[in-house]
Amino acid sequence: MEQFAALVRSKDKQPIRYLVVDDSVFARKNVTKMVESFGGQVAGEAGDGCTAITEYERTKPDIVLMDITMPQMEGIEAAERIIRHDPSARVVMVSSVGYQENIVAALQKGAKHFVQKPVKPEVLYEVIKYVMGDDAVAVGAVTSGGNQ
Repeated sequence: MEQFAALVRSKDKQPIRYLVVDDSVFARKNVTKMVESFGGQVAGEAGDGCTAITEYERTKPDIVLMDITMPQMEGIEAAERIIRHDPSARVVMVSSVGYQENIVAALQKGAKHFVQKPVKPEVLYEVIKYVMGDDAVAVGAVTSGGNQ
């Protein structure tokens, strides 16, 4: 996997804490590996929207990476409920269902961004940097070229 500079919270230089929500265990593990390669820490995981809301309350993550299509409660509804309860919540929708209306609905409900599956690490990294804005800083050099 590509080498990334660690993204940390700018206020205390601690790892960014993530809540990873997807009904597919494989997809959660894949995103978890990417987040850890960015220097992040997985604060919690959930397999459906209802659990996502509970886990958000329990873990208070810096950012939520949420699938759209899930059992019990869809990701868009879960995102809306999280954001209604905590307007400062940062939710990024991650889905293979990239229909324009889903993306628009998610953004209208307060999601900050959308990432298409299969997730590419370099795309997710840039989206996280963008969504975290001034609250995140990259530390350590990104290696490129022949010294590996």
